[in-house]
Amino acid sequence: MALLSLENVSVAYEQNYILKDFNLNIEKGKLISLLGPSGCGKTTTLRLIAGFLEARDGKFLLNGKDYTRVPVNKRNFGFVFQSYALFPHLSVYENVAFGLRLRKVAEAEISKRVHRILEVVSLAGFEKRYPKALSGGQKQRVAIARALVIEPDLLLFDEPLSNLDANLRINMRVEIRRIQQELGITTVYVSHDQEECFSISDQVAIMNKGIIEQLDNPATIFKYPKTEFVARFIGFNNFIHFTERRENDHEIELKAGDIPFRVVKHPGTGALESKKGAIRPDDVVMGTAEEVMDKGPNTLAGRIKVSTFLGRSYQYVVETALGDFTVNKEMEFPYVNGREVRLLFPGEKLVLVE
Repeated sequence: MALLSLENVSVAYEQNYILKDFNLNIEKGKLISLLGPSGCGKTTTLRLIAGFLEARDGKFLLNGKDYTRVPVNKRNFGFVFQSYALFPHLSVYENVAFGLRLRKVAEAEISKRVHRILEVVSLAGFEKRYPKALSGGQKQRVAIARALVIEPDLLLFDEPLSNLDANLRINMRVEIRRIQQELGITTVYVSHDQEECFSISDQVAIMNKGIIEQLDNPATIFKYPKTEFVARFIGFNNFIHFTERRENDHEIELKAGDIPFRVVKHPGTGALESKKGAIRPDDVVMGTAEEVMDKGPNTLAGRIKVSTFLGRSYQYVVETALGDFTVNKEMEFPYVNGREVRLLFPGEKLVLVE
């Protein structure tokens, strides 16, 4: 049974619906990320759960209790803001203790819980420091400690790492996952960063215009996007429109014009009636006519149109009879523009999307 359920929830600003008949279930102890472009509704969903917004329709249930109209100050939720929101005039200890003092917890219990949670976030010994003397990562850990010390029923993150530099973001996302798993706290995490969400989540919800296009574990979404929107969002730059489709036990046979293709069946593929294929630039095999023999399905002749140096590899735009395809290839000496090449689209890497 889900700990948290949003049932047919609608949120609107005047007549502009951000969420309409929206549904989401989260199991106890899991970390779920809401991921998508700006305006997709992920922050609105988080603010609705937190109590900062009120649903026009639908229900919000937590552990079987109706929280739809419960005010924000009555929800025992921890919220970690993008901007840290620390009190500059209070020490680390007092910042973390703030929520406990509002709840009129005894001083001895406050001391015990603050010191324990500072140990969890690796800030023991920082009790007397003030925010101005902390790094960005340390400030974020104080914000996390403040959210955790109240022993919340739910932990909410609103793009908590967007103000940190790249290396610190990587370190902090590892810390967030460690803390969440150590405490076993149910967590909702909002970000627009795909790598960040995929690295820390039990499940990821890819959102688009107020709906969830796909909700699954990160590995499944990464390998098998269900829709064209999800595929494009997670890096499937190449699409093929097929004109014919026929299934057998292990493969789906397709044609694009006169060119045959085969797609290996994977969980979920058979249920789709789609005739649109998608593949990542890294998964297309490119070489000379000798390296990629044009004797079977899934191969195309092409010509290098544009080449770009990416550091570890080169990225090419290849012109073919089915349109232009983007291909990444690690090589010491790049192909020159105008060179004839052949492309192979491996059947186990080519996926069908709605």
